[in-house]
Amino acid sequence: MRWKGRRQSNNVEDRRGESGGSGGFPGGFGRSGGRMRLPMGGGRSAGGGLSGIIILVVLFFALRACGIDPLEMLSGGPTGGSAGGGGQVTQQQAPGTSGSASDEMSQFVSVVLAETEDTWKGIFESQGLQYKEPSMVLFTDGVRSACGFASAASGPFYCPGDQKVYLDLGFFDQLARQFGASGDFAQAYVVAHEVGHHVQNITGILPRFNEMRQRMSQAEANAMSIRVELQADCFAGIWAHYTAQKGLLEDGDLEEALNAANQIGDDTLQRRTQGYVVPESFNHGTSEQRRTWFSRGLKSGRLADCDTFNEPV
Repeated sequence: MRWKGRRQSNNVEDRRGESGGSGGFPGGFGRSGGRMRLPMGGGRSAGGGLSGIIILVVLFFALRACGIDPLEMLSGGPTGGSAGGGGQVTQQQAPGTSGSASDEMSQFVSVVLAETEDTWKGIFESQGLQYKEPSMVLFTDGVRSACGFASAASGPFYCPGDQKVYLDLGFFDQLARQFGASGDFAQAYVVAHEVGHHVQNITGILPRFNEMRQRMSQAEANAMSIRVELQADCFAGIWAHYTAQKGLLEDGDLEEALNAANQIGDDTLQRRTQGYVVPESFNHGTSEQRRTWFSRGLKSGRLADCDTFNEPV
């Protein structure tokens, strides 16, 4: 990806080197406390529960066209939490993070975040809306968020409560070495996926899902979680679509992103880590599903083509 020399986001909070504390949620990949992750582990594909949730996105834009501000309506939602987007930047070097590699990686993710800001701002403005930017928190070992404590082993996550993406940059090394998904655009895909959850949050999809999940069985919640995660993949593809239009992609970039989507599919992860697959425990989608939905967003660049709730996944 041609990223050097491009604008860096003002919404990056560098907490690397700080003590994240202990206790709270245990380590391991999954979902707790309302956090939405791009994990290393992973119900069955299903169409029940929230089959009409994509209508919320359409309604979101329609209400604004009628002069009603849906962001105000959603601000008190069950997982809205405190408004975290547009937080102040603290880009100073944290203890234990010296070195050009670490500095370059933080600059890279800051540029990727800025590119997502430009993309989603344009999409929202085309509908007469203002995009509320998320913040990104860089951390090491562990971090506290509005969604509770998380260890670095949990992987990157988005917290709806404070509208922040949390990322330990060491995850990218794990992604490359342990899971065979190397390359800067594989890393960019991770960031864009978590920002996709932010888009779901401010358009009302995540609040609705988290509200209804409390009344679902684990199998039902896993099945609906797959649809939420695949839509975030599709939204990441939308970002990649507009990034490609800017001429920022290099040879092999899209292959890197598709390979990353493949390597973190629930079925692939389970085969790698335990030697067998348990479809009932999937909650992020298979490798094929993740590649397919990222590709859909990439091809069209349209929200309407990311309807994982009314189409077979």
